[in-house]
Amino acid sequence: MAIPSKKYIPYYRVSTLKQGQSGLGLEAQRAAVHSFAAGQGQLGEEYVEVESGKRNHRPQLLAAMAEARRVGGTLLIAKLDRLSRNAGFIFALRDSGVDFVCCDMPDANTLTVGLFAVIAQHERETISKRTKDALAAKKARGAQLGTPANLTTEAVTKGREVRQANARTHQANRQAARLAALLQAQGHTLQQIAHELNESGYRTRRGKEFFPMSVQRLLQRI
Repeated sequence: MAIPSKKYIPYYRVSTLKQGQSGLGLEAQRAAVHSFAAGQGQLGEEYVEVESGKRNHRPQLLAAMAEARRVGGTLLIAKLDRLSRNAGFIFALRDSGVDFVCCDMPDANTLTVGLFAVIAQHERETISKRTKDALAAKKARGAQLGTPANLTTEAVTKGREVRQANARTHQANRQAARLAALLQAQGHTLQQIAHELNESGYRTRRGKEFFPMSVQRLLQRI
């Protein structure tokens, strides 16, 4: 009798919207995950987050964890630092009861995960300090920081169009829209749908909680 293969829930994170749209960084993570799972497990629905590593607001990670619990699966991440460079965040995930494995550290135990988390946080803090010091030195030499050209009316309009297009295609929004449509078909009100989306860890493209009006806009995009 064949032993059932493991069920993996892939979670990917890219730091910028540009990376998410171009696939840079994301495709490398997908390749690592597919290579790891080949022959030893089945990949479930993937979850993609566009978020800075130093921030811990991760609606897609919460959704991936919920899916892993639902199917009795394991969260699969390409690299440990794709989770976060905040040690406390990784410790909290480690203690959440959700099994997770990193392709670059498949045999890691709680001790090594903790050590690498602390190292990753130190790396983030070092990079941040170097960046601030470099900007301060540049400003001291009289250089003008920022890009005023980006503040033109044309640039603002283009930026809004890009955000709106991304909101329509972003995987998290598609998942939230499918759930919202299902709840609406079951007779739920917009307020009830908003509550369910928020409780499930979904957020709007701007990272805000859902309200009836934002649910209505979400449903109109379907």
